[in-house]
Amino acid sequence: MNKNYYAILMAGGVGSRFWPVSKEDFPKQFHDMLGTGETLIQRTFNRLGKLIPKENIFILTNESYNDLVLEQLPEVSERQVVLEPAMRNTAPCILYASLKVQKENPDAMMIVAPSDHWIEDEVAFTENVQQAFDFCEKNDALMTLGIQPTFPNTGYGYIEFDKAPNKTIKVVNQFREKPDYQTAKQFIAQGNFLWNAGIFMWSAKSVIKAFQNNQPELFKLFEKGTEVYNTSHEQKFIDENYKLAENISVDYAIMESSKNVYVIPANFDWSDLGTWGSLYDKLEKDSNNNAVVNAKTLTDDASGNMIRTSNEKVVIIDGLSDYIVVDDNEVLLIFPKAKEQDIKKVLQQVKDKFGEHYG
Repeated sequence: MNKNYYAILMAGGVGSRFWPVSKEDFPKQFHDMLGTGETLIQRTFNRLGKLIPKENIFILTNESYNDLVLEQLPEVSERQVVLEPAMRNTAPCILYASLKVQKENPDAMMIVAPSDHWIEDEVAFTENVQQAFDFCEKNDALMTLGIQPTFPNTGYGYIEFDKAPNKTIKVVNQFREKPDYQTAKQFIAQGNFLWNAGIFMWSAKSVIKAFQNNQPELFKLFEKGTEVYNTSHEQKFIDENYKLAENISVDYAIMESSKNVYVIPANFDWSDLGTWGSLYDKLEKDSNNNAVVNAKTLTDDASGNMIRTSNEKVVIIDGLSDYIVVDDNEVLLIFPKAKEQDIKKVLQQVKDKFGEHYG
């Protein structure tokens, strides 16, 4: 394996749309959401480990998840767990991790990948990442993987690329915000739009230069710590300075304003597993189109349901269709799939009425 290859595995999110399984103290990336025997973070770590030396995979997460990371990824040392003392979106933590990696290896090539995505064809994923690394080694480039849209999804941002023929690696014209349905239909009809999956590849040099050029204040804040990164004094510096960083995504911070941005249309199926509905879409269904994780079910006049319980619980459903049925210790959720975007609101109502403990 190439010792210059590094990964930044993003594992700090709360995943509140997967409540009640995903809670603030135990979010979705640490759960086996699909009933495969692996949690999402374990699956992602193993996928990245097919190309990246395992000792070069850094896990970026909130400091409250440190123990969970070390428990679920026993191959990982404490050196590889990069802890955020405050929630500041993706740009500050990526800059911080990039400066750490560059200090360790100035020739580092990096992939930044979320911990909670589902990718079926891991061989195709590895080939696409290798292709990106090969390009970024020879060019000052910020690279992303774009997903071929299968329908006019309004829940994702889009990447518009240059239509130059016969090029696998496309020049990015612009990033587009989550569209309404009609705009999404237009994007797909044009043929040069991809879903933005939030997977990035670049050299440590290129990404740090992009921050220096586009986010000088943020760069100065973290660059001050260069001397102490990867030493016993690092944590003190981060505890004092991290909270001063602007709350900004890496897309806004550098990708949308840089001129050297490229995209590879991905050769693999992908889901961001953002909602119970997206999980339902990925799971096998029974003869009545119910998707079941962990439970033993007896159903009558019940179809299109997403059913998940603790292991081996028997669930009997009669006369219910297109619902989310999730049983998790203290909370039972029975909720229409069509209203799943309201789960975050319901979670807040539960916390207001019964206490933060339930979230």
